[in-house]
Amino acid sequence: MSNLKKVQDFLVDRQIDAALITNPDNIFYLSNFRSDPHERLLGVVIFKEKEPFIICPSMEVSDVKAIGWPHDVIGYKDTDNAFEFLEKAILDRISELTLLAIEKEHLTVDRFEILQERFPALLFAKSDDMLAKNRLIKDVREIEYLRKAAQLADYAIEVGCGEIAEGKTELEIVQAVEQAVKQKGAEKMAFETIIISGKKTASPHGIPGDRRIEKGDFILFDLGVVYKGYCSDITRTVSFGEPAEAKLKIYETVKKAQQAAIDTVRPGILAKEVDLAARSIIDEAGYGELFPHRIGHGLGISVHEYPSITEHNNLPLEEGMVFTIEPGIYDPEITGVRIEDDVLVTKDGVEVLTKFPKELKIIE
Repeated sequence: MSNLKKVQDFLVDRQIDAALITNPDNIFYLSNFRSDPHERLLGVVIFKEKEPFIICPSMEVSDVKAIGWPHDVIGYKDTDNAFEFLEKAILDRISELTLLAIEKEHLTVDRFEILQERFPALLFAKSDDMLAKNRLIKDVREIEYLRKAAQLADYAIEVGCGEIAEGKTELEIVQAVEQAVKQKGAEKMAFETIIISGKKTASPHGIPGDRRIEKGDFILFDLGVVYKGYCSDITRTVSFGEPAEAKLKIYETVKKAQQAAIDTVRPGILAKEVDLAARSIIDEAGYGELFPHRIGHGLGISVHEYPSITEHNNLPLEEGMVFTIEPGIYDPEITGVRIEDDVLVTKDGVEVLTKFPKELKIIE
């Protein structure tokens, strides 16, 4: 069943007139068209029976057609009112619009109010959950792209480790890694690359800066790449020189916790069991208060997507799901350590897509 047909079936089942999809990741999922519209209106409009259409800036109409979109494309100029074009295109296809499915987590209040003004009797339904669940199980093609994205992430870590040297700044290493991985075939980074060192590693989302690498530092890499529209997300922590005993203990605890979580993954296991497998080990080692985040998140077209793998999520795992497993311990007095892999739920268990070694790498 096509991705568009899944949305149409949702509309028929809920007796919804149409769906306006504006999140670029969902647009890509439904149409294979990728664009960052910035402040401009970009959307796919889907009906129960009528043909869908894409509305986009005129300058992108040829790009939509080039990717093989077989339906109408409505283009508008920067000097046009895009919502006039949207309204006309909808009413050319259906006589009245009374119930519209929108992504409530994405559509801005301003655009919501514009739609209300143009369709005064309009009511709104939420499409976010339906789209997230439709994207949950990856097909063979998607898994192939995710594997390749993971390979590129492994390569990025390898490059980063090779760049570590006393006196080099975090940002210099970031630049070298990003340049190398793009030369290798990555379209772009999946998010802002994190390469931090010393006690900065105790900030889970620390920002790389001008700090210079020193002997004895732990260095944390958290990065991802995009390949053919699909994301990877990997974290490794390495040591520049022999680590102090306190740092080594934290590292080994995280590694043990992460492997325990991976070992639980198979169809039918509840998502919360993955989180609790790691969390219980970190708790028992006395670091529970220093592990402040969930164990992982869904991965695909978006670097963070459904589901959230938390200790309270009762969602059963299914074959074809892809998500991260990334426990961490963050002690501001000693160091931070996080180890993250991308995993695929298989028929019989789990495939770890990211493969960079997890034995503590000591760089002399």
